[in-house]
Amino acid sequence: MVEPVTDPHQASLELWPIGNCQVSGLINRQGALVWGCVPRVDGDPVFCSLLNGDEQDIGVWRFELEGQIAATQYYERNTPILVTRLEAEDGSAVEIRDFCPRFERSGRMYRPVAYVRIVHPVAGTPRMKIVLRPARNYGAQLAETTNGTNHIRYLVGGQAMRMSTDAPVGYVLSGRTYRVESDQHFFLGPDEPFSGNLRAELRQMDELTRKYWTLWVRGLHIPLEWQDEVIRSAIALKLCQHEETGAIVAALTTSIPEAPHSERNWDYRFCWIRDSYFTVQALNRIGALDVLEKYLSYLRNIVDSAQGGQIQPLYSVMGDTVLDESAAAHLAGYRGMGPVRIGNAAYFQVQHDCYGQIVMPTAQAFFDRRLLRMADEHDFASLEKVGEMAWKMHDQPDAGLWEFRTRQEVHTYSAVMCWAACDRLANVAAHLGREDRRKLWRKRADAIRDRIERESWVETEDGGHYGASFQSDYLDASLLQMVELRFLRPDDSRFKTTFAAIEKALRRGEHMLRYASEDDFGLPETAFNVCTFWLIEALHMAGRDEEARGLFETMLSHRTASGMLSEDLDFDTGELWGNFPQTYSLVGIINCAGLLSKPWSEVR
Repeated sequence: MVEPVTDPHQASLELWPIGNCQVSGLINRQGALVWGCVPRVDGDPVFCSLLNGDEQDIGVWRFELEGQIAATQYYERNTPILVTRLEAEDGSAVEIRDFCPRFERSGRMYRPVAYVRIVHPVAGTPRMKIVLRPARNYGAQLAETTNGTNHIRYLVGGQAMRMSTDAPVGYVLSGRTYRVESDQHFFLGPDEPFSGNLRAELRQMDELTRKYWTLWVRGLHIPLEWQDEVIRSAIALKLCQHEETGAIVAALTTSIPEAPHSERNWDYRFCWIRDSYFTVQALNRIGALDVLEKYLSYLRNIVDSAQGGQIQPLYSVMGDTVLDESAAAHLAGYRGMGPVRIGNAAYFQVQHDCYGQIVMPTAQAFFDRRLLRMADEHDFASLEKVGEMAWKMHDQPDAGLWEFRTRQEVHTYSAVMCWAACDRLANVAAHLGREDRRKLWRKRADAIRDRIERESWVETEDGGHYGASFQSDYLDASLLQMVELRFLRPDDSRFKTTFAAIEKALRRGEHMLRYASEDDFGLPETAFNVCTFWLIEALHMAGRDEEARGLFETMLSHRTASGMLSEDLDFDTGELWGNFPQTYSLVGIINCAGLLSKPWSEVR
């Protein structure tokens, strides 16, 4: 596991995600809720102390045990329900149960904008102080409060939140330390009176939420080895879906730097077409079709709104197209390393790989008879409009999948994705018996393939390799995806020499860079975790399984105690950097475990 920072009050990525596919939160290793946005993942972070520098008493909800000397944490098996045990020097202890309710009620999924915390005294006579200080307007000010006998209202913005509790409200408001002599229950949610018995209702929510997640996990098709790692990754990926629309965000946070003081701080609380494709692909491999189905609904709305025009690389979870980028003036940033960005200017970039990433998951809906809603001729007509854009743009410059902000080229990965769009449309047309359309899309796919072979191949003394773009011969780890996309076979000599060149240029010991050339911010300083997983996949395809397994185990050792990975990793110190938890990285865990695991036939 990642070594914790020495100062317990210094922000770190030793965080535990909770959520219900409507809201989410991150709990730190002391049991404090340090990040959480309402009314959804891209909303105002009412809990923002993770990005508040030294101001740790603004935007936080923590329980301070008097004389505390230790904290331990674990998830309830196969759930995102977190248990934190705080122990004091006198032997007293409390346990905190954290979750966001999620279960079926009245014929629909109950997933309120709410956080539930239950405190159990488990040893001695613990004395505790509650610090509950949500913020508003990205840390600009503390939320004002009003209160009643058993609740406190926090005016966090356009809508208030109400914390209903059987703990002493006066002690919470004053921050007074008091003896915890019985279980205490906290429900921070919609501004409406809590109906029913709080203790009984929250305990039932706890049980129903636990049951929902354990049944969801039971339906997964996981590999024999690394089962816990795959299950934990799958749960976290599901928490990154905004169920109301089906959108999948790239991460739950904004502005965790990719490297210290790099200002590579980006808001990832949006739905990238590319990242979502990787997420549903990985979850589909282990049978989580519910995530795919909801995401396909989101995609259909995106395609309809584009009306045959250019698809953006990212959208809000509600499908908004304008995501203007600004900085939160009142938040210092992770460890004081600002800026904290709101929005992402990449929304107006041109990234042509998105066409393939729309067509490929949608194509499955024409073939997969398990789906509640299979795709039909009308969907094919709509999807062909996306294919037309892929054909039109396959040889045009774009910002590429790494979203360069100051240069454009015809990136090989984007061109291969456009090829994949045409290739899969040909497959769908054949399935539908549309021979005329099959011929058209096959002809276009072949033409794009020929263009890539002519323009991207670089002859060298070592046998040559594909370049990252048609205009230059530098190397890019995304070229390793050419086999996954079925553009090349793993035994193709061109892939073998390309892999050798990439490994030589971009591998840094047990890790992999995206690229080694300078970009808008200079030379990359950290390894990109998903690229290391792509390296592991390539090693497997090259027959180097022992080495692949070794690297995979190394990557697993870099996970947080919660089983998560962020986007980037310092290949010298092993410290995690970048937004958290990063869907790309968790996808890598699932995919590599599936490739490298021993088969179930060995034990049954």
